[in-house]
Amino acid sequence: MADYWGHWLSLGAGADPEKLPRIYQVNWFRKDAAGKFIWPGFGENSRVLAWIVERLEGRADAIDTPIGRLPAPGALPVEGLDLDAARLAELFRVDAEPWLAEAEMTGEYFAKFGDRLPAAMTEELAALKLRLTAS
Repeated sequence: MADYWGHWLSLGAGADPEKLPRIYQVNWFRKDAAGKFIWPGFGENSRVLAWIVERLEGRADAIDTPIGRLPAPGALPVEGLDLDAARLAELFRVDAEPWLAEAEMTGEYFAKFGDRLPAAMTEELAALKLRLTAS
């Protein structure tokens, strides 16, 4: 799960930052090396939603990563789940290679719009690639 709000501010440069939407992405289907799902299942999704609400209210910590903000250690309520520190680390690991591949495909898609695409979107994609290659 990543909190993209900070990275997308440039798209709403003329808007009041407090009124811009907060964007979150969650990959419920992340698998470990054995091919098993890391997140225990849909019944536990409310834990992530709780973290998101707490982020929106300024009560939950996050760490900056190349793709956005992820829950800081201890910020996501995982009590009672079979998620040790190693599994949590894997759940939140940012693998730059697939993100860069996705960014390349996004760039190809953006190219279809030519000069109709807001420059801020191209700039943000370039900034994402830079953050990923620097990590």
